Amino acid sequence: MPKFLIEREIPNAGALSATDLRNIAKKSCAVLRELGADIQWVQSYVTEDKVTCVYIASDAEIIREHARRGGFPADRVLEIATTIDPTTADENTLAAASAA
Repeated sequence: MPKFLIEREIPNAGALSATDLRNIAKKSCAVLRELGADIQWVQSYVTEDKVTCVYIASDAEIIREHARRGGFPADRVLEIATTIDPTTADENTLAAASAA
């Protein structure tokens, strides 16, 4: 299934208490259970005025439905084309060996 990045504009998100975050997570998990296996929450990052989430889902519409049912915004839903990390800079020695 595709992976998505969801941007949620939430003023003062960084000031939410642990109880607030727990309640948001509980609501999100309850809605995820209702929606079934076509959507999975991977992780979220809370910053000053935004919560950015990573989800695995069958399509963007189920993510928007999750947001509607949960009562939280989904200002941008972006399908992740690929990921890179520091190992991307390394030459793939296995591929080079098989090409020789």
